[in-house]
Order: sequence, then structure tokens, then C-alpha cells
Amino acid sequence: MELFSTDWMQSYRSHWNSTPEVADALARAQFCTTIGVGFPDHDAPSAFVRVEHGQIVHAGPYDGTDLDWDMRAHPEQWEKWQDSPPGMVGLGSAVALGRLKFFAGDYATMIKNPALAGPFVKSFGLMPKVRASAAA
Repeated sequence: MELFSTDWMQSYRSHWNSTPEVADALARAQFCTTIGVGFPDHDAPSAFVRVEHGQIVHAGPYDGTDLDWDMRAHPEQWEKWQDSPPGMVGLGSAVALGRLKFFAGDYATMIKNPALAGPFVKSFGLMPKVRASAAA
């Protein structure tokens, strides 16, 4: 399954919505947002999700929707995270070293908020699950 393809995004949505440490934690924080993902050398993100009260209600190709968050990394970085997702320190290092870039959104403010930081880190841990479900 190709990274950020419609199938990949639908699988990611399923894993997110069924992971209490992500979906339920964000529901308690009444988290609603739109998040784009993609590659830094592209004009627009490849895909996006819309989150309402912790649940992904839409996941698919980017269609020009206004984004609250736009996270970009090179394909090899995303591939690495599909095999070995980063923890809090790894994400901080990725941002500091420019391996993860935020074209929209305030990483520093978000990561200081415990209600958001934990689920954010755990959301990267879903990537290997998407890869595994594609291989099954």
C-alpha cells in the first residue's frame, strides 16, 4: 500500500479511531482539527485528515481544504517511521533537525500540552500498524 494513498489513509483512520490512547484522549480534550501530511518539496500535502472530537471523520487525498496542521517529511523519513515510530525525543529531534517540518500549526505549543502531546506521539505509532495491515 502506497504511503498516503487513499487505502493507506483509510487504514490509518481505522487504526486511529480504534486506539483509545489517541482517539479517546483527544475526545476528552475536545480536539477538532484538520491535518495535512506530505513531502516538503511538494506544493501541497499529499493527504489530510479531519478530526472531530478525537475521531477521524475524513481521511483521503488533499483537496485544498484549509489546514490547521501541515506536517511534511521526506519519503525516506516517513518510511523509517513506518518501521520504527519516533517517541517524544525522536520527534523533537526530527523537528529541531528539520526532518519533520510544520508548514502550518505550532509544534512548540502543542508539544507542551499534555492532552495533545501524548496522542500526537502515539499517532506516529499507528504507522507500523497500517504497514502490517497492508501486508496481511
